[in-house]
Amino acid sequence: MAKKVAVIGAGVSGLTSLKCCVDEGLEPTCFERTEDIGGLWRFKENVEDGRASIYQSVISNTSKEMTCFSDFPMPEDFPNFLHNSKLLEYFRIFAKKFDLLKYIQFQTTVLSVKKRPDFSSSGQWEVVTESNGKEQRAVFDAVMVCSGHHILPHIPLESFPGIERFKGQYFHSRQYKHPEGFEGKHILVIGIGNSASDIAVELSKKAAQVFISTRHGSWVMSRISEDGYPWDMIFHTRFSSMLRNVLPRTILKQMMDQQMNQWFNHKNYGLEPQNKYLMKEPVLNDDLPSRILYGAIKVKSRVKELTETSAIFEDGTVEENIDIIVFATGYTFSFPFLEESLVKVEDNMVSLYRYIFPPHLAKSTLACIGLIQPLGSIFPTVELQARWVTRVFKGLCTLPSERTMMADIIKRNEKRIDLFGKSQSQTLQTNYIDYLDELASEIGAKPDFLSFLLKDPKLAVKLYFGPCNSYQYRLVGPGRWEGARHAIFTQKQRILKPLKTRALRESSNFSLSFLLKILGLLAVVVAFFFQLQWF
Repeated sequence: MAKKVAVIGAGVSGLTSLKCCVDEGLEPTCFERTEDIGGLWRFKENVEDGRASIYQSVISNTSKEMTCFSDFPMPEDFPNFLHNSKLLEYFRIFAKKFDLLKYIQFQTTVLSVKKRPDFSSSGQWEVVTESNGKEQRAVFDAVMVCSGHHILPHIPLESFPGIERFKGQYFHSRQYKHPEGFEGKHILVIGIGNSASDIAVELSKKAAQVFISTRHGSWVMSRISEDGYPWDMIFHTRFSSMLRNVLPRTILKQMMDQQMNQWFNHKNYGLEPQNKYLMKEPVLNDDLPSRILYGAIKVKSRVKELTETSAIFEDGTVEENIDIIVFATGYTFSFPFLEESLVKVEDNMVSLYRYIFPPHLAKSTLACIGLIQPLGSIFPTVELQARWVTRVFKGLCTLPSERTMMADIIKRNEKRIDLFGKSQSQTLQTNYIDYLDELASEIGAKPDFLSFLLKDPKLAVKLYFGPCNSYQYRLVGPGRWEGARHAIFTQKQRILKPLKTRALRESSNFSLSFLLKILGLLAVVVAFFFQLQWF
């Protein structure tokens, strides 16, 4: 049974992995190359090699109730969608609450992780680290790789003929920090993901003109959904997930068309996805349609060629006097501290069982946490990954044979391509609730709807028709949390708390509307009575 565990990285995946190790009685040591926790969500003014980089205005695309860790709700006065500084504050509260900082060695870089000579029997690893110019070696029973996949920028310059003669400036979105310095510029943003849309919107408030170039288009959603509630609390329910799984693709496409076009007609804005049968991740942006409506942003097709000062597009149109090109073209990932044979990256893909375990190891003591892109919040996803992994390390859960794992990887990849397509940005994509349930089933934490329907029907209704958030996976099984049921029933209170900042007197609208309904019903009865009299 593994006891000593190396955790590489102290971002969201690393922090929850530390807590899961402690919960299972393991002895973790976390190696963090920077001076602080937070990973991707800790903004720094300067871009640093080997570290994720975000722009100053980044706000979460998933709401606090769908994002928080399963046994640690966010403070009720926190806004529903959080600025990166607010998320970092939550991490600090979380780390302090569970006393995690004492397990972290800061400013320590992992140089290599190699199997010990007796790995086939011990499953142990030798981890070489460097801190303050000094190398150290240590042996660990297991390793959790939590280093993220937003570090190495992907800039496909070969797909942009003429880029070598372009006289303006070009850079990857990773380099972007804030809109100052872009005043009066003509800017071309390549891509239509969340970062591309955020950056285009922000720059359009300073620049003379912003163009956004997309090959395939995208659905664009607002963070605000029905009755003003966060989008993911309406979208991610077990009921809606069931419908998406059982309904024919043609009906799903029609439903998606109708749902996505309720806000605005994507075709009129040049954003309609090329292949609407794919369940690709939509863009979350509250301002993009408005900026297009203002003319501050113009949507263009794929760039065919670049000249010294202009961009020629696939549809034959030309935009002159381009000053700056921002490549929001995603990331590739690698694990420089791992031997290639351990986790091989090919075409921006890795073969991992359930996106976590290399299938060919004699001992399952190496796991990748967070190497996934769910159609939902990453926080509950990596937490369940870590909960399962630590129980595998302890020998409480077992993995199937290598042959079975490889068959699952192939089948899962085929399904992913069918649902999400072959685009590089979709290589880590997976259905949200389905994947959470798979992981929860492995550790015995998946809630049994029928069982709750018999013993706690009010809770069962919440589980099936309400938001599928992380609290559901603390109701039963290992790691059960006594506060889970209460957290589910009080989530609405935490959603509304930061919104209701203006005291209002109790309105009589409800009683008035009730009275009008009664009067309307009486009118119908009277009309029906007179109709009978007439006949």
